[in-house]
Amino acid sequence: MTYTRSMPIPLADREPEPTDAPALRVLRLCSVFEPDVGQVGRPQFDPIGGMQNHTASLTRTLDRLGVEQTVVTSRLGDATGVTPLGRCSEVVRVGLPTRRVRQAWAAAAFRAAKSRGPFDVVHVHQGEDLAALPLAAALARRFDAAFVATLHCSLRHSVPAAGPRLTALRVVGGALEERLLGRADEVIVLTQTTRARLAAAGQACTVIPSGVESDLFRGATPSPLLAGIARPRVLYVGRLARQKAVPTLVRAFGLVSSPGSLVIVGDGPDRPAVDAAVAELPESVRRRVHRFGFRPHQEVPALLAAADVLALPSIYEEMGSILAEALQAGLPVVASAVGGIPDVVRPGRTGVLVPPGDPVALAGALERLVGSEGRRSAMRAACRAEATGYAWDGLAAQILNVYRRAVARRCSDARVAATRSMS
Repeated sequence: MTYTRSMPIPLADREPEPTDAPALRVLRLCSVFEPDVGQVGRPQFDPIGGMQNHTASLTRTLDRLGVEQTVVTSRLGDATGVTPLGRCSEVVRVGLPTRRVRQAWAAAAFRAAKSRGPFDVVHVHQGEDLAALPLAAALARRFDAAFVATLHCSLRHSVPAAGPRLTALRVVGGALEERLLGRADEVIVLTQTTRARLAAAGQACTVIPSGVESDLFRGATPSPLLAGIARPRVLYVGRLARQKAVPTLVRAFGLVSSPGSLVIVGDGPDRPAVDAAVAELPESVRRRVHRFGFRPHQEVPALLAAADVLALPSIYEEMGSILAEALQAGLPVVASAVGGIPDVVRPGRTGVLVPPGDPVALAGALERLVGSEGRRSAMRAACRAEATGYAWDGLAAQILNVYRRAVARRCSDARVAATRSMS
């Protein structure tokens, strides 16, 4: 099987950031956001995830560019309230202290956002939350603001019809997605793969991938958390959720004959399934599997620096932002060939791609890297070379241009409508 990928746009070729445009007020809506580590003891849901890290990194970077942002998000494991972020931004956490009624944050989010307006741009980050897009469309209409949507997970095009929950999510969420994206002034997707799928359905969009806060990786030293664990170390870091198929990784590791260790960092609703998969391993293998719970995102560079291979065995994935971070750390990847992952990982150069849900194929790919220091060493330099297109400074400037383009389009449409009403 042949996999193709698309490169992120080099910084030198990107549209320059306008310098004479007025400042913007942006409302960012996301059902999950980076935990407030100053308040939280142990996050109750989605403690590490690409969307949390994406939205937080983007907000921080745009704040440094002088963009005033109000982030309205679900409280999850945090307390409700308002937290300052950067020089001119804030995070408003709302909702109920439960993981079971995830959509319940939307009503409180509408009230909180309504009281803090007006805004020039409403930017929604769409994951698997059915309430986010309708909420954003309603608030954009209320403020007569430009409506921008980023698809972190296309419910119509990326979620597989695998089981009752995912099938319902694909059918119901896919219908909402198709209808409401058509109202957006700008749609952002993370990979060329998703762009092609939306284009085939008639939806125009701009590709801007998730990025990396490069400063976090400069001079990162190996995490002491992994000290004493035998090398080579295969690392998984992220949510323990069905989508991520971590039990498949555990079973695959049990088939690898080369010496080494498996390190799993993260937490989530699939933890019992991961525990069960580890318990099924022979004792000699089980001793080489090391489990850690949630770690704050700022520790991820040190974790990657202490690993030899990153594994991402997802059954579906829009992009997998941890992949861009692995590239920045010079860490070879073994991942499933699903969604936009082939847009990020270059087989044979920066990693190995395998079919999803196949522990035997995954074990074979791990064997190739775990068993060959020479192969891993050759990939490290290639990974760092590939990472240059994923710096948040350049990506945030592109998103700022999208905002300005959306505002200009909204103003142009308003002038046309006013002219027609007068004629």
